[in-house]
Amino acid sequence: MSSSNKGDQPNGKGNRQEEVKTVRKIVGITISAIALIILVVGISGYFYINSALKPVDPSDESTKKVTIPIGSSVSQISNILEENNIIKDGRVFRYYIKFKNESGFQAGDYQFSSSMKMDELIASLKTGKVAQDPTFTVTIPEGKTVEQIAGLYAKKMSFSKEEFLTKVNDQAYVEKLIEQYPSFLSDAILKPEVKTPLEGYLFAATYNYYEEKPSVDQVVRKMLQKSKKVIGPKLDSIKEKDMSVHEAITMASLIENEAPEPDDRKLISGVFFNRLEEDMPLQTDPTVIYAVGREKKDELHKHMDVESPYNTYKVKGLPVGPISNFAENSLEAVINPKASDNLYFIAAPDGEVYYSKSYKEHQNKVDKYLKQDS
Repeated sequence: MSSSNKGDQPNGKGNRQEEVKTVRKIVGITISAIALIILVVGISGYFYINSALKPVDPSDESTKKVTIPIGSSVSQISNILEENNIIKDGRVFRYYIKFKNESGFQAGDYQFSSSMKMDELIASLKTGKVAQDPTFTVTIPEGKTVEQIAGLYAKKMSFSKEEFLTKVNDQAYVEKLIEQYPSFLSDAILKPEVKTPLEGYLFAATYNYYEEKPSVDQVVRKMLQKSKKVIGPKLDSIKEKDMSVHEAITMASLIENEAPEPDDRKLISGVFFNRLEEDMPLQTDPTVIYAVGREKKDELHKHMDVESPYNTYKVKGLPVGPISNFAENSLEAVINPKASDNLYFIAAPDGEVYYSKSYKEHQNKVDKYLKQDS
């Protein structure tokens, strides 16, 4: 019995050594896994915090009124800024304030933008820079060309009409804008035949400017930001129409210049799509006016044969680009045209738009409504 027990001892020691090795391996793997998780979390946290410290949208200089109530804590201020999309993360903003040992924030009505940096926000909150009346307010109506828009700004701003037009026609500048607004600006606006690259893309609206001397670049970006807000939600619908954004905006500009009423815009959009389907030229007068210059509007009949990629009496399909800016409901008419069998329409002097399915019917209406005084 004793000799047998002696023989069993080495095997017992060997098993324990194997167990120790196994435990060590498990511990080593566990420690490595924990270290890896900590490393991944640390790196992810670093990149998240680094991103959260940056402006929400560096290209969006448009301002919005943000109210900080009296007695607001740093935590409450952080939440208000996050809810208004002025900062990305309220917690990171709070930690940043503690790290910088900042305090003394004041209540008030502020004008903040998504392009502001953390330090700019903190400085404003400490000085109590409250909301102010805009230095300039400029209203850009629908149906205006870039040249007309330049004239409207030149009446109030420190730059001239010529300076505005020089900037928006500078190819290098436009290329930068295409890079910064890729969702709706494309190389299509840089085709040699296009009169003005940003034609149609400077949205019609009332704009407030708080700077003493806004630059042309600031004005253009503010208008493009507005265009982005209007066009952005419609991108999927435009794609469903099997159209590019440039094509949709081009058609919207034609509709804008053909009909003042939303209902007629949808009907005219339907006529345009019917003519495109039938491979018929659109034959819309505003394109001729744009091709030859608006000052020649009264002599339109003399210019129907003008050779131009904008003249829809000479070219089939859409013109090479928009002929003006447009109202949102004109773009909506492109996306949701009113179906009909109509292939023709005339805008009569009485303000009515008359539609026809055949050329004969159309000519009868032309004789009745457009040649009454001839």
